[in-house]
Amino acid sequence: MNNRYFDLIDQTFYFPTEGFDIDHGSLVFNGVHVKSLIEKYGTPLKLTYLPKIGSQIKKARNLFNRAIKTSGYSGKYHYCYCTKSCHFSHVLNEVLRHEVNLETSSSFDIDLIQRLYEKKRLTKSTIIINNGYKTDDYVRKISDLVEEGFKNVIPVLDNEEELEQMNRFFKGKAKIGLRVATEEEPNFEFYTSRLGIRSSKVLDFYKEKLQDHPHFDLKLVHFFVDTGIKDTQYYWSELRKAVKIYCELKKICTTLKAINIGGGMPIRNSLGFEFDYKYMVKEIVNTIAQACEEEEVAEPDIFTEFGKYTVGESGATIFSVLGQKQQNDSEIWYMIDNSLMNTIPDSWGIGERFILLPVNKWNNEYRRVNIGGLTCDNSDYYNSEVNQSQVYLPKYDPKTDPEPLYLGFFHTGAYQDALSGYGGIKHCLIPSPKHVIVYKDKEGKMQDELYRPEQTPEEMFRILGY
Repeated sequence: MNNRYFDLIDQTFYFPTEGFDIDHGSLVFNGVHVKSLIEKYGTPLKLTYLPKIGSQIKKARNLFNRAIKTSGYSGKYHYCYCTKSCHFSHVLNEVLRHEVNLETSSSFDIDLIQRLYEKKRLTKSTIIINNGYKTDDYVRKISDLVEEGFKNVIPVLDNEEELEQMNRFFKGKAKIGLRVATEEEPNFEFYTSRLGIRSSKVLDFYKEKLQDHPHFDLKLVHFFVDTGIKDTQYYWSELRKAVKIYCELKKICTTLKAINIGGGMPIRNSLGFEFDYKYMVKEIVNTIAQACEEEEVAEPDIFTEFGKYTVGESGATIFSVLGQKQQNDSEIWYMIDNSLMNTIPDSWGIGERFILLPVNKWNNEYRRVNIGGLTCDNSDYYNSEVNQSQVYLPKYDPKTDPEPLYLGFFHTGAYQDALSGYGGIKHCLIPSPKHVIVYKDKEGKMQDELYRPEQTPEEMFRILGY
């Protein structure tokens, strides 16, 4: 019987797999020898592999464009990146290098748009979709963009009252969108999403408030299923409802040209992850086309807002195991050199699972373990994977083995830094880890650089007023 950790993975999954391989007993992530980075920079360590962002954009763009071409669909496809997924400049620079459009969520997002324009990362022709519940400051800044000549700014109304805000701040002609509130899954706490306008009111709202409006032309109908794009009866039902509303509006609104299906394209959260992207994209295009054909309206341009899908798989968070604790006859704890709550808060807040793999010691025997963070919080732990309610990692004895066991949580590139408050105050004053960026130079050679060192006590004390 083979008891090595490598054998466990090899027998359980198809391995090596996309993005992951082993070289001389150590993990390779997208061609990056993770142990080499650890030897150079130490742990804890946040890693961003920029080339993965571009490959994700290309993959989605190719899937939609091929589905459109093969089906004879008459509309175009527009890829938008949700800035809220990750605001770092190196991420936005990489995203915009691939000529995608942007989606904003708040007032400060507009300041970011202005900064990107000043740095010539985008142009006044870039499509900028403005979602979220609108404050006066948010609406004012959106109107400023339009007045400054940004031709493709599309604020999306989240509620009926926002039109009155728009009337106060907008002076000239502008484009506008409507968000349709979707029904939540049956097992959710609410029946209907708080985001968007009630579907039964959309048509009347357009007729009473927007039709023949002197300043606003309706260009886009937006909807988003919070649980993401899945091959389920629930998802297809919500998509068909949204397309039906689009068709009803299109019959009385000549300026309406597009439907925005939001985001939610899944990413890999385990080595056993399976998702038929090609099938899903083809069916989305076919569903929209079929509904438009039945209603005898022109097929719309299709917008997506992919945030997590764009950047999620580019990120990793690496720790060292500091020591072991055995609290009873069956439970072994591996204690790591930072906090799981602080660095990957989705694992604590919503039970999100990431790909967890050891960086080294793949030839050691394995055992079931719990992973404990450094904080004094009882919830600072990780003890299950997507495919099983337990975690297996290599055995090792810290008393006799001079090299620590290194662990990596992979595909952590979306939302974790914003939710944890990167660079701010942390639970138990445990600092944000150092952050390393890996990219390819003009010759295609892999390069790495320290983006930011580990947070210092002085940085936290300054915020705290000491």
